[in-house]
Amino acid sequence: MTPAELVALAKEAMTRAYAPYSGCTVGAALLTQDGKVYTGCNIENAAFTPTCCAERTAFFEAVAKGERDFAAIAVVGGRNGEITGLFPPCGVCRQVMMEFCEPDFLIHMGGAGDEIVTVPLGEFLPYGFNGEGQLDKNS
Repeated sequence: MTPAELVALAKEAMTRAYAPYSGCTVGAALLTQDGKVYTGCNIENAAFTPTCCAERTAFFEAVAKGERDFAAIAVVGGRNGEITGLFPPCGVCRQVMMEFCEPDFLIHMGGAGDEIVTVPLGEFLPYGFNGEGQLDKNS
């Protein structure tokens, strides 16, 4: 699957976002190593802390269905359903990705028009905690 195809699926997921408080709508499409795709959208809550980002929604659905091998994720976002620029994953989402992915896991961010910027997870989280009590720098 191409980055553009994965971004298109993230844009579709973005239409299902529930964001009545911030107006920020985000969609994600998570690609497994064997070609399955799991989508997610952000789901806000009036208390804000229980809010779940699109990326984590996609990961949690995939993990709940037994997936553990991931290749890439596409993320798009904006205000009121309109993509307004790149929407990189938040720190919490980056740490969740670190739990299940290697530093070379690709994050495709779709911007306005056909813009796609791809960054490996290790560049977003160069000293991410890997769950074994140590930090891993881009290895």
